[in-house]
Amino acid sequence: MNAVIPSSSARSQKRPIDTHIYKERHLVENFFCKIKRYRRVATRYEKTAANYLGFVLFASIQVWLA
Repeated sequence: MNAVIPSSSARSQKRPIDTHIYKERHLVENFFCKIKRYRRVATRYEKTAANYLGFVLFASIQVWLA
């Protein structure tokens, strides 16, 4: 596993990172923040995994269309 988060600026030896992977990671994190705006996704109101997955897909479509 490679480090994807950049090193601290105060660190004497900086670790190399792949900026392309870092940008993709940032996009994924932003997506999860957007779908967590839907309360049912963030609090997991659904009791079964199938129902929860359905609402996650619904929230994902809503984010994609907006």
